[in-house]
Amino acid sequence: MPIIESQCTVTARQIGRIDRVVQELTGRSRGDVKGLFDHDCVRLNGQVCPSGGTVVAEADLVVVRHDPHSHYRLKPRQRDSTSSAYRLVFEDRDLIVVDKAAAILTVPTDRGETNTLLDALVRSLGRRGHRGRVSVVHRLDRGTSGLLVFGKNPPVARELQAQFRVRKADREYAALVAGRVEHQSGTFDNRLRTTKSLQRYSVDRDAAGERAVTHYRVARRFTDATYVRVTLETGKRNQIRVHFAEVGHPVLGDERYAVETARHPAWKYKRLALHATLLGFEHPRTHQRLRFESPLPSEFESFFKLHGS
Repeated sequence: MPIIESQCTVTARQIGRIDRVVQELTGRSRGDVKGLFDHDCVRLNGQVCPSGGTVVAEADLVVVRHDPHSHYRLKPRQRDSTSSAYRLVFEDRDLIVVDKAAAILTVPTDRGETNTLLDALVRSLGRRGHRGRVSVVHRLDRGTSGLLVFGKNPPVARELQAQFRVRKADREYAALVAGRVEHQSGTFDNRLRTTKSLQRYSVDRDAAGERAVTHYRVARRFTDATYVRVTLETGKRNQIRVHFAEVGHPVLGDERYAVETARHPAWKYKRLALHATLLGFEHPRTHQRLRFESPLPSEFESFFKLHGS
């Protein structure tokens, strides 16, 4: 059967999800459109587009190469190191947002690990023809899951990093901490220092160190644990973990800060009870405000069921 090529330049009316543009362009059913992405039939600005949820901007070029008489079925999913490292949330030609798994480092440490989230992204994008540099914008600790954004070129990454520095980015975390937190909401505002063993600790606001500001609100209390929602003004390493550990409420599963107190019979997982649930920022090129949310991991839901209210 002949392969045809359909293409269009995105208009202001079509700004949004690329799968809607493809459906309009090809006249195919929603199921077939999903299959087109699975079979690498869709290109956005010259690169294979892997996800129908990718958002297109005005003047983007969408090209679909397909056999109009064939049905494109979804391919069986295979588990590999990439799929276990992250879930793709959003991608366009400038940046990529992923939902990181808890068991993986964001970037290599001084030991030079090669099984990090950054490595998985570079491999995945490389297979799809991306030859640019993938740049880190911010990080999550190993053991913490949730939303992260990476730049697909250094200028975009620098603009995103600037938003994080001046506190224009929105970040919210879900955490299970030991004990019953007394106040319904509160703020930690001090400075963090680092020991020679890379342990972090708080000092007075007037002392030398990196300023760290953490806001929290209690979402649910248990007999001997508390579910809190945390928003960050600053994004310092181990910030949430240090702040809660130092007031006697360490994050469950923490093996660095207040280790004994962080153990809980209903948290039997080799990870932190910490998940980046919300991420918001301004797109560096389109200046559109983007906001992403990630559902709670299954470990949290299991804790709620096992531990009760």
